[in-house]
Amino acid sequence: MPENSTEVTAAGIARLAGVGRAAVSNWRRRHADFPKPVGGTEASPSFALPEVEQWLRDQGKLAEIPLRERVWQQLAGHPGGAVTALLHAGCALLLVRDRPTAWLEITAVSDARMAGVLPGALDHVLADRLGSGRAVPTPAESELLPSVPLLRAVAELAAETGARQAFDFLFGRQLDANPRQYTLTPPGLAELMADLALPARDAAGASGRRTSRTVLDPAAGTGALLRAVGRPTGLYAQEADPDLAALTALRLALHAPGGGAEGAAPSVRTGDTLRTDAFPGLTVDAVLCHPPFNERNWGHDELAYDPRWEYGFPARTESELAWVQHALAHLREGGTAVVLMPPAAASRRSGRRIRADLLRRGALRAVIALPAGAAPPYGIPLHIWVLRKPGAEQPPAPELLVVDTAEPESAGTTSGRDRLDWPALRGAVLDAWTAFDVPGRREPVEERPGTSRAVPVIELLDDDVDLAPARHLPPQAAGGGAAELARVRKRLDDTLKLTARLTPPPAVPGEPARRPFTTVGELARAGALRLRTGSGAPGGAARVLTEHDVLAGTAPSGTAAAPTTPTETEPLLLEPGDVVVPVLGGGSVARVVDEATAGAALGRNLQLLRPDPAALDPWFLAGFLRATANNRQASSYASTATRLDARRLQVPRLPLAEQQRYGEQFRDLAAFEDALRTAGRLGGQLVQGMYDGLTEGTVAPG
Repeated sequence: MPENSTEVTAAGIARLAGVGRAAVSNWRRRHADFPKPVGGTEASPSFALPEVEQWLRDQGKLAEIPLRERVWQQLAGHPGGAVTALLHAGCALLLVRDRPTAWLEITAVSDARMAGVLPGALDHVLADRLGSGRAVPTPAESELLPSVPLLRAVAELAAETGARQAFDFLFGRQLDANPRQYTLTPPGLAELMADLALPARDAAGASGRRTSRTVLDPAAGTGALLRAVGRPTGLYAQEADPDLAALTALRLALHAPGGGAEGAAPSVRTGDTLRTDAFPGLTVDAVLCHPPFNERNWGHDELAYDPRWEYGFPARTESELAWVQHALAHLREGGTAVVLMPPAAASRRSGRRIRADLLRRGALRAVIALPAGAAPPYGIPLHIWVLRKPGAEQPPAPELLVVDTAEPESAGTTSGRDRLDWPALRGAVLDAWTAFDVPGRREPVEERPGTSRAVPVIELLDDDVDLAPARHLPPQAAGGGAAELARVRKRLDDTLKLTARLTPPPAVPGEPARRPFTTVGELARAGALRLRTGSGAPGGAARVLTEHDVLAGTAPSGTAAAPTTPTETEPLLLEPGDVVVPVLGGGSVARVVDEATAGAALGRNLQLLRPDPAALDPWFLAGFLRATANNRQASSYASTATRLDARRLQVPRLPLAEQQRYGEQFRDLAAFEDALRTAGRLGGQLVQGMYDGLTEGTVAPG
């Protein structure tokens, strides 16, 4: 085995071969010639990638490793660690993109000679793209030597996909592999915050000439917020983690167009922003910030007399209010800051004096409540604060915009991670903000009960200065008011009548059938159906059928944000007649895809069975898959979550005509079940609406 050969874990082998980790364990037990571990631990051994590739090919389990998979395995197994390898790859990709001719000349020599020449070339391109004081140091020859094979492969990947896309793929894989190491800002949230700070319409003035769009992110993280800014004229970022700062600098540099004024170098610095501001005296058009939450050690003792605390000295427990004032300190007059905040910052008593001063002076312009699942920590409905630097001659704003998107009705959202309808949520927030943020506005902003309202500042300046949006929004009319409740009652009455018509006839006693059975796995091998699993990577699919949708019998509610990295698999789009079953939970559920659901992508934790209509009736298949005994024998109980192996589910061998007889009955049962579910939902809506209407006075007692 070559010295410093790339190593790969069992999980990496499974990814290469497109199988589960259990299959790799079986290969190790059953095949004496399977490569021996060369590193790792007894519980998690690692293997030499070249040996694994050769063994997989010899066994016919691998025709050709996809290029990007090979590059990722080289990066993940780098002797200096994945972060070091990713930094070297990013530097090389900058050189590949900006000076392709120089790169070709450098790669025409031996690996050792290439490692000796690269530092000078990389230093030149890094200085050109990132300026002085950059967060990315030039790697030395000794550091680059083990990376040369990787860099050649990375350049090959860039030729196939583009330099930026290649880095985004590798960086995205690193983030996915270490989810607890990084705090991520989802793309949908980043786009919303960028649009609040710098609307796309402001990219050019009335004459068509570009206006200034300088932006600072003082807690840059992975650079998601700055990446979301369209056509910036200047980007500034600071990040405490040196490695992450360097990766973000490379990401932003590769994201910017190469060369010319359009490719203005992003200024990324390393350091503790609150204690050691890397950009003293800098004023920008906008500040975007997703700060760390609930930090006690943010510099309270050292920074008591810092001039940034123009609105009051934050308490030790109010680190978020320190970040808010840091953002305001870097704005030009009239500039906008958009800061992601924990909901407690809107109501904690320790911060009420600062909140009050922000309101009195017109610095705080909007508080927007997001649904739970919008960003980590995913279980908390976070807030967005929109702030504006008051001008010397600008009168304080008399109102604060409060928006609550935390309820599904407010923006067409479905609460929970991966189920947010970001386009609808973004539209609801921007519509409210655009109507409110009109220079010299004289007309009052239309209230939207339960969703948005412009609140007079004087109403907020009480003892608590509580800015939680839900406390200041007029409630929605109970159930839509008496008229809407009447409509709900009519729909419930119709649904109950339908339910009565669909009620199955009395069951006729029968003898237990002794039929030959086959399994789904055998049907798949015979070509009678195709079995696929939801990848969780739907790419640009407009709708996603989620596990929750299948269990609840609802329409596809998931949405896929625009991908930020190349997707590994194409979305699996549903077709009429497909049968979908959940992987987890152990419940007896199977859903036949209809015309309304067709075209949606299959979400995570779902298995799809696509029967050949000439061999299998989909309703017959779904009906037998729902049998309790069938699910019990096909489920695994080895962990805390029950897991269903669809291949082990059993189906009787019957002629197609007989299948269709069963299928008709199963279809009728499914329609009855849907009617019961609808009746339950309407009944609950009517009951709660009556309670609310009677207590709020919108419905009179009969």
